[in-house]
Amino acid sequence: MGKPTGFMEYERLDRSYAPVADRITHYHEFVIPLAEDQLQTQGARCMDCGIPFCHQGCPVNNIIPEWNDLVYHGDWQMALEVLHSTNNFPEVTGRICPAPCQESCTLNLQDQPVTIKTIECAIVDKGWEQGWIKPLIPEHRTGKRVAVVGSGPAGLACAQQLARAGHDVVVYEKADRIGGLLRYGIPDFKLEKTLLDRRIAQMRAEGVEFHVNTCVGKDISVADLQQEFDALVLAGGSEEPRDLPVPGRDLDGVYFAMQFLTANSKMVQGVPGAEKDFISAEGKHVVVIGGGDTGSDCVGTSTRHGAASITQLELMPKPPEKEVKELTWPDWPNKMRTSTSQEEGCERMWEVLTREFIDDGNGHVKALRCVKVQWDRDDAGNWQMSEVEGSEFELKADLVTLAMGFVHPVHEGMIEQAGVELDPRGNVKGSTEGNDAYATSADGIFAAGDMRRGQSLVVWAIREGRQCARSVDVYLMGHSNLPR
Repeated sequence: MGKPTGFMEYERLDRSYAPVADRITHYHEFVIPLAEDQLQTQGARCMDCGIPFCHQGCPVNNIIPEWNDLVYHGDWQMALEVLHSTNNFPEVTGRICPAPCQESCTLNLQDQPVTIKTIECAIVDKGWEQGWIKPLIPEHRTGKRVAVVGSGPAGLACAQQLARAGHDVVVYEKADRIGGLLRYGIPDFKLEKTLLDRRIAQMRAEGVEFHVNTCVGKDISVADLQQEFDALVLAGGSEEPRDLPVPGRDLDGVYFAMQFLTANSKMVQGVPGAEKDFISAEGKHVVVIGGGDTGSDCVGTSTRHGAASITQLELMPKPPEKEVKELTWPDWPNKMRTSTSQEEGCERMWEVLTREFIDDGNGHVKALRCVKVQWDRDDAGNWQMSEVEGSEFELKADLVTLAMGFVHPVHEGMIEQAGVELDPRGNVKGSTEGNDAYATSADGIFAAGDMRRGQSLVVWAIREGRQCARSVDVYLMGHSNLPR
């Protein structure tokens, strides 16, 4: 728990960032970590709160007070062991997770939560630097074979857990490199890909086999996989983007966010032939529709391209600057947040609806026709949107990215071939509790991550991958020693 009185003795200190003028000139990470003694002091701030609400705030149920205490006492190697007991990829969550655990921290009642995310990242980074992280090769092999479709965080977590249980695991990825959304969807300036490469090398040493450029449902059928493997895990993510079907949607210059981000990431990572699909924002007036993390990534990428201007539109109202703790804590609150990409420069507009993309006469977008909206409760208490009369305006745009989220997994191909039941939202149906946790309606086929849950956080995908692995292990062996 750290030092019981540490929260009263030590001020909160967190990581900082390189100056904007410096960091927008490259695609490398720009976080400035704390020194080791500073981290130990921050670990000491973890108070004896009685009920560690951070446990429920963290989707993978990280044992946060314990590794805070170990860092405070300088036992970094044991802190790493405790951290890895619940999280396969803390180097990822320590960088890109929004840290709901910190919102749940008791000290957040006074807006001074323990810097959990920073400490987590420091623990795993130190583990790699010191050579403490090694392959965990099982002593015995079960002879059972499992195919995992998708190499995002859910698929990788599931594959690693199953391999450590002694099963022969093969991961199928339709892209040319392993990592799923982590590889091409999240910009390199937020997550260096060398972090993925070394973790994948660890998994290979543990016996996981990877097949890239293989689209299940197209290059290989589900029936073929069922013939070859004892169990199949669907972890292909939620990839059907939410579209904006308004006039002018088919104009050149209007892209889904993932088209823009993936093309840029492939250029940055030196993928052969990436230049032919590259979408440049240099010198352009960029409009990002969608105010979430993906939209923020489009903003940061456009800034690094040298965009003439960047405007980010959000349909929902502007959040309050500060939440009311008595109503929200320890849950995730709706409040104003500004990402590092937004800090680098963009105009943000709330309660804006796009009515039309305007043609420049040559089939390319030149502007958006927008209108302001307002949100009011109806007689039943439900929020309803209405347009504000006389608030129409045009917004200059040479490049538009649609970052409005994802509606469900792609159904064509694999899911149709598998014949699994879908939930009302179009996700693969499967519960998370009971004897059939993560099992689909088809025998021997399981689903985890965004493909089952719907679009969510990386940390939730890791949780689902780990829990799904245990369910698969029970299905194959009748019991499991993997953690729930």
